[in-house]
Amino acid sequence: MTDPVRPVPHRPGAVSLFFVAKAGVFALGFWIWLLVLVLTGDEATGAHVLAATGATTTTLVGVVLGARLAVQRSAAVRHAELKRLLVDISWNAFTAAGNAGTSGKVVPFPTLPAEDERPSRERVSAFDRGPAGDRAGRDRGGNGDRRR
Repeated sequence: MTDPVRPVPHRPGAVSLFFVAKAGVFALGFWIWLLVLVLTGDEATGAHVLAATGATTTTLVGVVLGARLAVQRSAAVRHAELKRLLVDISWNAFTAAGNAGTSGKVVPFPTLPAEDERPSRERVSAFDRGPAGDRAGRDRGGNGDRRR
């Protein structure tokens, strides 16, 4: 049986990709400006500092945004695979439950017992129990022996 055509998972990042490209263009511009200043001038000025600061800042911003984009895309692919796996598991369990009468290899789904079959459980705190775990020594009177 061949796999049906599956839709392409959601790929986030059109806006993020725009900002990564924009940071790359600005970084390239700052690096070119710094290179021109270094090749034409002989002493460092404020323009050199501005160009170097802009180049390093926009390069770092581009790297951080690019890493974020890569992580988003990777997470989107993992999420799509997880959804696909859950659908496959649920479909296989559904079909196996339908074949449960004919095959001995299928483990049926666990079901909860009906309300009348459930044992009645009364909530008892650990302070209400006696030393042996029983409730015989329980005192609800107002004699001041109450633990807090």
